[in-house]
Amino acid sequence: MASIFKAAVLAAATVGAGALPVLAEIKPVNLRLAHVVNEQDGFHAAAVKFKELVAERSDGAITVDIFPNATLGDERTLLEGMQIGTVDMGVITNGPVSNFLEDMAVFELPFLFPSPEAAYEVLDGEIGQELLGRLSEVNLKGLAYAERGFRNLTNSQHAVESPADLDGLRIRVMENPVYIDTFRDLGADAIPMAWTEALTAMQQGTIDGQENPVNVVYSFKLNETQTYMTMTRHTYAPALFVMGMPKWNQLGEEAQAIVQQAAQEAAEYERALNAELEGEQLQALKDAGMTVNEAPDLAAFAAAVQPVYDEYGKKFGDYLPRIREALK
Repeated sequence: MASIFKAAVLAAATVGAGALPVLAEIKPVNLRLAHVVNEQDGFHAAAVKFKELVAERSDGAITVDIFPNATLGDERTLLEGMQIGTVDMGVITNGPVSNFLEDMAVFELPFLFPSPEAAYEVLDGEIGQELLGRLSEVNLKGLAYAERGFRNLTNSQHAVESPADLDGLRIRVMENPVYIDTFRDLGADAIPMAWTEALTAMQQGTIDGQENPVNVVYSFKLNETQTYMTMTRHTYAPALFVMGMPKWNQLGEEAQAIVQQAAQEAAEYERALNAELEGEQLQALKDAGMTVNEAPDLAAFAAAVQPVYDEYGKKFGDYLPRIREALK
């Protein structure tokens, strides 16, 4: 797609006098881009960057309306809307996406990626791009991988040093079998629910905790209901710029190329933003009174989730061995 975009730009630059440039031929289109988090979150920053890039590169022909805060529904609802054409696109956490294409969940096996850079290499490389392409099997167009990031545990009850401390804690997880089984193996009472429901449940005390990257804990002020955070970094969670195939197929080649490249650049922008802000956000949470354990017994956590690999390791075809080979 990048080559198509370059060809369009070149053609626009070299047309003769009096001819209309190629970019002027892009039909005006409005994209409704939705996500479930607030305007302080990295997803929103990625959406805004995408909006700016497509407007600039299409000379205003491609406009984007952003719908944050789950105003168009939770992530599963958004994906279903994209499939039938009632929602155009979104920035969506990988966990719900894997409910539509199961093999996407391979990325979220616990303690798989040692660093963000290792994850980017796989996601932006052959394996990740292959899986993005396969989303067409479920009437979705995978555009690029942004990130939710490395996930950490928070709770309202007590400090957590090892899996033994999770016994009996009611922990919200995404509606995804890998997450559910990971936390059950760690000894928690894993409760799958949508994020919008989890926020209310934490406020009401019907769940004790949740697991998410620092940026989510900070942007949603979870320190107000969650006293303790443990830096387990148990799972790296990608997020996706994804569009419904009905909308994608309405775009011309030039517009598709612009959308594709802008999504990739906006995703990389959001990754860099997350890295830049994490230390600052963590310190702010500490200053607000949150107790943060930065050195839990990670060996014990990794050992406890081995059954997840025993159960799921072969469910993703050859993707897990291919990822491990790529990480060598």
